[in-house]
This record gives sequence, C-alpha cells and structure tokens, in this order.
Amino acid sequence: MDASSDPYLPYDGGGDNIPLRELHKRGTHYTMTNGGSINSSTHLLDLLDEPIPGVGTYDDFHTIDWVREKCKDRERHRRINSKKKESAWEMTKSLYDAWSGWLVVTLTGLASGALAGLIDIAADWMTDLKEGICLSALWYNHEQCCWGSNETTFEERDKCPQWKTWAELIIGQAEGPGSYIMNYIMYIFWALSFAFLAVSLVKVFAPYACGSGIPEIKTILSGFIIRGYLGKWTLMIKTITLVLAVASGLSLGKEGPLVHVACCCGNIFSYLFPKYSTNEAKKREVLSAASAAGVSVAFGAPIGGVLFSLEEVSYYFPLKTLWRSFFAALVAAFVLRSINPFGNSRLVLFYVEYHTPWYLFELFPFILLGVFGGLWGAFFIRANIAWCRRRKSTKFGKYPVLEVIIVAAITAVIAFPNPYTRLNTSELIKELFTDCGPLESSSLCDYRNDMNASKIVDDIPDRPAGLGVYSAIWQLCLALIFKIIMTVFTFGIKVPSGLFIPSMAIGAIAGRIVGIAVEQLAYYHHDWFIFKEWCEVGADCITPGLYAMVGAAACLGGVTRMTVSLVVIVFELTGGLEYIVPLMAAVMTSKWVGDAFGREGIYEAHIRLNGYPFLDAKEEFTHTTLAADVMRPRRNDPPLAVLTQDNMTVDDIENMINETSYNGFPVIMSKESQRLVGFALRRDLTIAIESARKKQEGIVGSSRVCFAQHTPSLPAESPRPLKLRSILDMSPFTVTDHTPMEIVVDIFRKLGLRQCLVTHNGIVLGIITKKNILEHLEQLKQHVEPLTPPWHYNKKRYPPSYGPDGKPRPRFNNVQLSPIDEREKTEEEVHLLNNTTL
Repeated sequence: MDASSDPYLPYDGGGDNIPLRELHKRGTHYTMTNGGSINSSTHLLDLLDEPIPGVGTYDDFHTIDWVREKCKDRERHRRINSKKKESAWEMTKSLYDAWSGWLVVTLTGLASGALAGLIDIAADWMTDLKEGICLSALWYNHEQCCWGSNETTFEERDKCPQWKTWAELIIGQAEGPGSYIMNYIMYIFWALSFAFLAVSLVKVFAPYACGSGIPEIKTILSGFIIRGYLGKWTLMIKTITLVLAVASGLSLGKEGPLVHVACCCGNIFSYLFPKYSTNEAKKREVLSAASAAGVSVAFGAPIGGVLFSLEEVSYYFPLKTLWRSFFAALVAAFVLRSINPFGNSRLVLFYVEYHTPWYLFELFPFILLGVFGGLWGAFFIRANIAWCRRRKSTKFGKYPVLEVIIVAAITAVIAFPNPYTRLNTSELIKELFTDCGPLESSSLCDYRNDMNASKIVDDIPDRPAGLGVYSAIWQLCLALIFKIIMTVFTFGIKVPSGLFIPSMAIGAIAGRIVGIAVEQLAYYHHDWFIFKEWCEVGADCITPGLYAMVGAAACLGGVTRMTVSLVVIVFELTGGLEYIVPLMAAVMTSKWVGDAFGREGIYEAHIRLNGYPFLDAKEEFTHTTLAADVMRPRRNDPPLAVLTQDNMTVDDIENMINETSYNGFPVIMSKESQRLVGFALRRDLTIAIESARKKQEGIVGSSRVCFAQHTPSLPAESPRPLKLRSILDMSPFTVTDHTPMEIVVDIFRKLGLRQCLVTHNGIVLGIITKKNILEHLEQLKQHVEPLTPPWHYNKKRYPPSYGPDGKPRPRFNNVQLSPIDEREKTEEEVHLLNNTTL
C-alpha cells in the first residue's frame, strides 16, 4: 500500500476524526510504535558536537513521550546549575530560566484577560445591534446608550430617545404590527449575517477555531500533538468568530471557547522561552495554567479555574503548575476587572447575592433539580453524539456553512417571539438568578403587592403570584423546550460554540420554575408541618433565584460531570458560603444520575467520537485480559519488524523504513539471539542517516550500522561504519506476555507512555501502543471478544531461542511467529498448560 495515499498511516495514537470503531478494520499494518525514555547525550553522531535539528521532536498527530521529555528537562536543569557559578552571565541565565515560568503565565494571564474583556464588550454591542442602534454613539450598546438619558422611566428604563429600533429607522414606527414585523425581519437578517460570517471565516482561515475546544485541549494536555490548533491564526479567528457566533443568537456560550483562547495565548508565549518551546511536556504545564486563566475570565472565578484545570482538563498537574495556574488565573481576573466590560464592577454579567438562608426542607427540591440535571445531561450526551455521528456519516456534514445557516435561521425565527429566548443567554441567566426586589420590573417579579413600598429588600415577604408571573412561567416552559432541542443541534457545528452557558440556562429556567412553585406552595399552605416551623406568614422564606442557581449548577454538572470545580465556580458567582451545601447536594445528585446512564461526560464522549488517543483516568479497567491478548502482531499478521545491533547496513534500514509504516523498531542483539537491546525511533533514524550522509565522509548504502557500544571488527576494504548508539533508547518500557492488562493500562495512564514492548524471557514478542489499548477498550465496551486467541496459544507460538536439538533456531531480521510442533514444547510450557483451566 502506498504510504502517502493512506490518511491513517502517520498516526501513532489516533488520527484526527478517526472513529475508534474503524480501528479494528485496519490491521496491524498501521500499528505505530513510539520511543521510550532517553538517557543519552543530545548530539546524534559520535563525531559531531552539535545536536541535529529535528531530533527529539514529533510529527503532527503523534503522541509525545512524557518520560523522554522529563529526562530532557532534568538534563537541561543539571547543565544550567553546573554552569551558574562560572560567571555572572551564567548566573543571569540561570535566574532567567528559573523565572521564565512565572513570566510566561503572567503574559498568558494578561492576554487572556484583555481578550476576554474585548470579546465581552464586542459581543454585547453586536447582540444589541440585532434590535437597534444608538444614534448618539454608534459604539454604545443598548444599556450604555440610555445611561445618560434623563427621559427614561422606571417601568421603561430601557427606552430612551437616543436608542432607535430598526423599525423606527426604516419605517418610522415604534409600535404596531408593522414595527413588530420589521424588527422581526431585521433580527433574522442580522442573526444570519453574523452566523454566515462566522462559519465562513472558520472554514476559510482556521478550521480548528470551531467548537468548544475543550475536548481537544484535554487531548493535547494528555500528550497528543495537533499542529495549528493553538496557533496564532486559530487565536485570531476564534476571537473574532466567537463574538459573531454569540451575537447571532445561537444556543451557545463563549465560556468554553475562552479556555481555547487562553490556551492559544499560553502556547504562543511559550515559544518566547526555550525552556518551554523545546520541551513538549513543559509546554503542557503552561497550557494547564492557561486553561485555569480561561475559566477565571469566563466566570470570574479564579479558584474555580484552578480546580477546573486540575479536575477536568489537565493530565499532568505537579505542585509547581498549581501555583502558576493560580497566579495566571489571578492576573487574568485582575485585567478583566480593570477593563470592567459589563459596567457593574463585576467579572461576570450574572453576579448575584442572596440574603435569605435556606432551610432543611429545601434540600428535597434541590435534589430533584439534581435529578433533572443528571437526566438532562444523559439525554444531551446521547442525543448530541448521535447527531454528530450522523453528521460525520452523511452528506449533511459536507456542507457546514449550510448547516450553520439552517440552525441560525430556525433559532432566530423561533426565538424572537419569546422575550426570554430573544434575550442574550447571559442576560437570561442574570434575570433568572436575580431575586425580586422593589426595584425589579421583570414579569417574573409581578407579584400582588400590598406591602409598603418603602420597605427594604430583605423585608419583602413571600407574596401571591400575579398574572405576569404565570405568563412568565408559560414562556419559560416554552423557552426550556426550545433551549433543550436547539442546544442538541448547535453544539458541534462549525462555529465556536461553548456548552457552559446553554446548560446553565436550561437549569436556571427549570430551577426558577421550581422555585416559584415552592414559593407559592409555602405561601398558600404555610400551616403545613413542613413549613410551619420555619416559614411564618409575612416572612421571606423562599428565594426562587437560588433555585435557578442550583438548577444551573445541576444541569452543567450533568453534562460535564464536574463536581468540586463546579461548586466552587458557582460559589464564586454568588459570593455566599451558606449555599455550598445545596450546590453540593444538587451537583452530586446530577453526577450520580448521569453516571447511571453512562460515566462519560460530553467532552470525553466527543474525544471518543473523534478517535483522539485519550486514556481517561476516570475509567476503571475490570477485565482479565493479558498483554499477549492486546499486543501486535497477532497470529496471522506479518512478523514484527526489528533491527539488529551490528549487522545491518544503511540500505537495510532505509528499506525497512520505506517498506513499513511503523514509527519505531526494537533493536535486538542478533539474528540468532532475539534478546532486546533497545528501541530506535523511525524519525530519529531518518534524521541521523541523512545527517551522516551530509556531514561524514565515507557513509554509503553498504555502511554497517552499529547500535552497540563497540564497533565490531570489519574487513579493511569495508566502508566506514555508522554509529547510532546515541539515538538508541537503552531502557524502553517492557512487560511480559503474562502481565494483566489492568496493570498495562495503569502504566500507560500514569507514565504517559506511547508504547511498551512485550517480552518473554528477554525475547521480544510484540509491542503495545496507546492506540492498541484504546482499540482493546472499545472492543470490550462493545462486548466483542479480542481478536487474539488465549494467552497460552500465544505462548506456544513463541518458542525458545534454541530448538530441542540444542541448535539455535534459524531467524532473520524478524521475530519468528510460526507455531512450533507439539513435541517441541518445553517442560515449563507443558506444566503451565496442564495447570490452566480453559
């Protein structure tokens, strides 16, 4: 098969958008291997002092080797410490290296806060542009336009002469059917224009700018490389199109994409510091801090951002990264607070404060909201994944611009008549969270009020609901159905689309409805035993806004399965310690209910859908398979390609590289002895040979390649040998064929391995890559038996190095995989087979 014609070929850990269900069809011809640790000097050839460019780097859609990267960083650190006492310049370089981590997270926090403020201001202005324009200052949104007006009234505080609707500008009518229809048409026009411009920019300039970005961020932080996903073009297009997508009125949010924006900033700034630009593992520490900064500016929750990075996205999170994440979140929040994009001296639009305590009875409706959140999360994950899978497998997915236009058109047509769906989602959440006071004019606060209007907010008792409240409840029910359906079809389209805000809006709507119901129940039946002890007549017992906040947390927890970080984020939104228990009860209930239908959150589900090589640490491996059941090659596959340490030529190695697609090769002692010596990466071999041909005289195709410490004696007329021991990994990770896969999976998760070799008595039998493990896990999930026979058959197929006659078995440059005759079984094998229950 032509290597260039196969899109799956270069990927060792799962390619972009390669569903795992396709992997079992591909065979081991596509099996990729990866290097282990590094314990050699940085120069490649013994006669060269300088390192070879490209060695130690990775190709696109490949997985990094965490062990090798950490060893490289320790070697760099030791070299800097050994030189810092030699001169003042070396001491300065040492200090710069030590402080570079704090510098890069400071720059990341500054950029994240500035971009978040810019996005908030632009999105608010463009959202209001769908309804009208400020004639006195075109750059003002609706609220800013009316700030300085002296002609506004309490009931109509959003109306002022300076703000003109499109109907007033075009047909000169402010009221009536004609005005309504013209505003309706202009609303749809602007929504479609913003959506079309957003999807066009994404498609033409930066395809990676679409979606939430969090599934890919999680995959990248686990060690996968996606070139360009965190680049400057992606950052610029994502920032612009995020504003357009939010302003279009689609059922999406900007909070999730802000994490992607912050990680783009961290990635770009990391290239200014060699400590991070040359080490992929160290760069991921910066990205972990950047994700914390992204959540910090998204919700105004610096501590919640740090916990989000720790709980949800980070794969490797040492203590030093915790401190730097906290500092990056602090800097980002400070910058956003200085910009003050909402004009309320708060970091988010829907910051609220409650003053009424909650009571023990209220835990029951709070838990019910948690059940609703878990059910919503389970439904959304299944429905959205089914739709995304259908999009991938049908022609509909080939027309992303058309899909976005259709979704935007349906959203705009249905959203405009309902005032709660016409609102910007953040504005909707703010209104649902807000407690009713004497200064509120919303329909949700249209209670029959007989009290003295001069009383302060804290003294307002529970009151009977008026017609406005009942009308608002019906509108909220319709808005709830609309949001549930449209969010399923919106998340995953080719524009920046976050899930935090739509999920919170759905939960806030449900919570507000439940809160009003409990409030009215307590008012009309205050003599019931559940209310009699703590809810007196004329007292302010129930806070519907609190129920909206708890419902929002429950629905977001049901979708993402976050727990600790979510509670802290919502706690920082409200600023009240006393509501932590209701939040914890609702969030944990939503997680338990959601886990009953499936343990995957929405981000893990999208990672699996796209085929990204991500080993989720939350999953438990409970099966009894062994390493021999998973390793490649299988029984009927081509033999494992290996190198010998001192009897192959340059042409032999180049032919093997050209004829195979593997990313690395085990190095054995000789044809007769299959004992493992080390592991050589395909990329390093190619670079080393090319460099040797250019810089060393006498290196030809017939030159002997030597991986051993000492070059073997050669005839005098032989060409000059090529020594490649310095690129050889002398300590690759190995397991025996009897090792339980539970242990193997744990090793891959905790050490971040790309591959490990399978041996038996020191003889190489096969290899296990991260992709092999993901394929095996997928087979087990689908209740498909592994394609390999039981382990004792594997054992029978791998004979000892010497036959029963005492002579070495004939072998070539590959491990022998042919089964041996029954009479050739060793005593050990017979004993093991006889004592095995099949």
